[in-house]
Amino acid sequence: MKFQSMGETRIVKLRLRTRLVVAFLIITVIPLTLIFAVVAGLGNYQMKAFRKAYNLTEQIDLLSSNSLQIFNRLTRTEQKEISQILQSDPRQFQDGDYLAKLNENLASKYAYMIVRKGDSLIFDGNSHITQGLYGQLPKYEEMDSNIDGAIYLDGETQHLVKQMDFLYPDGDKGSVFIVSNVNGLLPEIKVMMAEMLMAIIMIIVFTDAILMMWVYRSVVSPLGRLQVATKKIRDGNLDFSLEVENDDEIGQLCLDFEEMRIRLKESAEEKVEYDKENKELISNISHDLKTPITAIKGYVEGIMDGVASSPEKLDRYIRTIYNKANDMDKLIDELTFYSKIDTNKIPYTFSKINVAGYFRDCVDEVGLEMEDRSIELGYFNYVDEDVVVIADAEQLRRVINNIVSNSVKYMDKRNGIINIRIKDVGDFIQVEIEDNGKGIPAKDLPNIFDRFYRTDSSRNSSQGGSGIGLSIVKKIIEDHGGRIWATSKEGIGTEIHFVLRKYQEVIQE
Repeated sequence: MKFQSMGETRIVKLRLRTRLVVAFLIITVIPLTLIFAVVAGLGNYQMKAFRKAYNLTEQIDLLSSNSLQIFNRLTRTEQKEISQILQSDPRQFQDGDYLAKLNENLASKYAYMIVRKGDSLIFDGNSHITQGLYGQLPKYEEMDSNIDGAIYLDGETQHLVKQMDFLYPDGDKGSVFIVSNVNGLLPEIKVMMAEMLMAIIMIIVFTDAILMMWVYRSVVSPLGRLQVATKKIRDGNLDFSLEVENDDEIGQLCLDFEEMRIRLKESAEEKVEYDKENKELISNISHDLKTPITAIKGYVEGIMDGVASSPEKLDRYIRTIYNKANDMDKLIDELTFYSKIDTNKIPYTFSKINVAGYFRDCVDEVGLEMEDRSIELGYFNYVDEDVVVIADAEQLRRVINNIVSNSVKYMDKRNGIINIRIKDVGDFIQVEIEDNGKGIPAKDLPNIFDRFYRTDSSRNSSQGGSGIGLSIVKKIIEDHGGRIWATSKEGIGTEIHFVLRKYQEVIQE
């Protein structure tokens, strides 16, 4: 299982935090900044174009809510021109053609002219002035006629009115009105607002597209791959690899998923191998049990049929039956112990064991069987009499018996020899069990301690064997904190070595 340090976890959080900040910038700050820049740029451009088009010298704000100021400034030049003419030659304001020309200039600036003489309307530049508007026009000298003077009429429609009073040559009072309809927006402002709206929409669409691509690549895409991988596992397909691109939390999720897939695959392969080993074990057990049972049946039938006619022959038959039954008992005991290994429930009882005395007793016990099999057993002790180890005496005896039994089983020479040597190697004692049997091929030597493993030659051997004896030995030695290994030469023999740590008293001062 993969664990992360606190530093690594912090890095992951920082990366995720950075991504969230980036998303926030994309959603809010960047669009607002771009919108502000575009609005300011378009406003500045349109203002310059507007001033140039209408020959204005003053700064104006087209986005200002004060549209009266804009309309007032648009007609300021014409207002000044009309005032000068009124002062120099007011008779021209009785000439309809002249008034129409002036009105055309005002029309280009979204205004028109009204001329009044006394109480009569002598010129209407709008051609359909309403009675309501005419009635609201100020009387003669009712308002200041300077160049900036203007009034706002708020009726059905809103109007900005500039009044210039004068006297006709015949002495009648006259007034010229420049009227601007301020009810709506200037076309230039409408165009500018449309352009700004389009620019804002494009900015929002562009930033949203970037955010969607980012979210898809960093979130949706890996989740999609994770979903596909989940379906493959659901369908029993574990032969694939899930690519991990990012190191954020989603990347960690994908990494954990990939580790889970690898473990599931390993578990599935282990189960297949375990089932195969179990089948092989059952086959080996069947063979190992059938062989002594067949022999026992044969000797029992011989006794029943009177073949064992002499006491010596009968004794030999009974002894053989006993030996075969003893082999079956050992096999059953080995299988029982194997089941405890598989569940890690080996009952150990550790105690102090004197090495010299313990192994001497083991050799004496094994020696009786070696005499019956005509195998020479040698014992060589090179450790001091006071050397002690901490071990389970029963399980350590099982180790010696299994190794020796394995050597006996594959002994192929008439004069078999098994030597047991106990050596002192510093903080450890080393036990060597050597035989002059057939030996083990080099390709098989690294695997002999694996459970159910049997060399090619032993598979074809009539000796059989469950294939778990040496795996039991390895498990016991490792549980004692030791180490075991083997050396061998084909045709010469095999040596099994294992080491156990010495017991040393800790002297407290």
